Amino acid sequence: MTADLVYLVAGASLLLAIVLPSALGRLPLTSPMVLVGLGMLLGLTPLPNDLPLNPQENRAAIEHITELTVLIALMGVGLALDRPLDPRQKASRRAWSPTWRLLGVAMPLSIAGVALLGWWAGLAPAVAILLGAVLAPTDPVLASDVQVGGPATSSILGEEKDDCAPIDEDDEVRFALTAEAGLNDGLAFPFVYLAVLVAGGGAFGATALEWVGWYLVGKVAIGVLVGIAVGHVLARVAFRAVRPSLRVAERGEPLLAVAALAASYGAAEALGGYGFLAVFACAMTFRASERRHDYHRAMHEVVERLERLLTLFVLLVLGIALTRGLLEALDWRGVAIGLGLILVVRPLAGYLALGVRPVPPGERGGLTRAERGTAAFFGVRGVGSLFYLAYAAGEVDAFGQPWLWSTVGFTIVASVLVHGVLVGPAMEMLERQGGARSPSHS
Repeated sequence: MTADLVYLVAGASLLLAIVLPSALGRLPLTSPMVLVGLGMLLGLTPLPNDLPLNPQENRAAIEHITELTVLIALMGVGLALDRPLDPRQKASRRAWSPTWRLLGVAMPLSIAGVALLGWWAGLAPAVAILLGAVLAPTDPVLASDVQVGGPATSSILGEEKDDCAPIDEDDEVRFALTAEAGLNDGLAFPFVYLAVLVAGGGAFGATALEWVGWYLVGKVAIGVLVGIAVGHVLARVAFRAVRPSLRVAERGEPLLAVAALAASYGAAEALGGYGFLAVFACAMTFRASERRHDYHRAMHEVVERLERLLTLFVLLVLGIALTRGLLEALDWRGVAIGLGLILVVRPLAGYLALGVRPVPPGERGGLTRAERGTAAFFGVRGVGSLFYLAYAAGEVDAFGQPWLWSTVGFTIVASVLVHGVLVGPAMEMLERQGGARSPSHS
């Protein structure tokens, strides 16, 4: 019966993935909101009685499903970003300024803010740090309404365009949120490991040195370098191989995106690096090669469909779990921390990060005051938080406590509802002010 129900939920997710985007139209609803609501209604029926829903008992399955979902989303985000990145050029670094600020300032501040709220609520230090790390990454899966569309290519730009004209993002808010989501899913890992090290009770000095030297610097560097290397090799083969049979870009074979994802993730993890960063770096590097080629769009379309299917499956099951006991351990502390992160901690941290000596509006990387507020507020929490909690619960038994699962589940659903309701009016306001524009190539 359990296997039959899994197939039923997967089939329903596939059907909804096909129907929902066009069915919702301009209604003040998003696909994640509808899926969570449908899951909650389904959970009230006798149908899911045999479906395995206890998060800790099914920790391994949750970890692997959410891991795959995030990996596919990261590959899609890396392929979708049009803005080139060259750290050697000052103009490129400034164009990416909002992303660096959100990653380097807003993310640590958000982790610290949630950890302090947890400590104030009586959590042990390791648990408080873990909660901050788990809820730190913004989600590349659920934030599609505030992200860029698909990659701009020659067919999208039109043949009349100059082939030498640069391809770049024209919407600073969407670009900042998309690039942030692509990178911070990997950059949350060092803080998860910090919680694991603190829970282990090692000497503070030794723990700090190990964390900074290996988990914060070493594993990040390995992940990025491996991703760049894999992306470079695959791009050379796909676009410029000596043998025509190897130039898969000419045949438009989009499954290379899945192969690149698996190869970069596997290589980085085997070498001890962060696989999430490797996948994003691989996608960015591959996109940088032959940036105008239509093959990027073909790859992105395949990845986008896989991402949509897996996301809706996860959300439907999450909705079922909500009315099947996931929130039983939720108390006022979990509610206060979840809402505090969404309504206070992230918006304040994001606005501070983007508001200190910003790039002037009108330049690449420049945001108006309204755009800074929007980028700061829409830090959507989602599938990545479930992955990190499942991973940490496999490392330390104390991290598998029901209260943590309830708090993280509540925060994700609250984020889906709050951000889902407000995203339409916020983006319309920016459009009226001449700021954000709808993705022109979605």
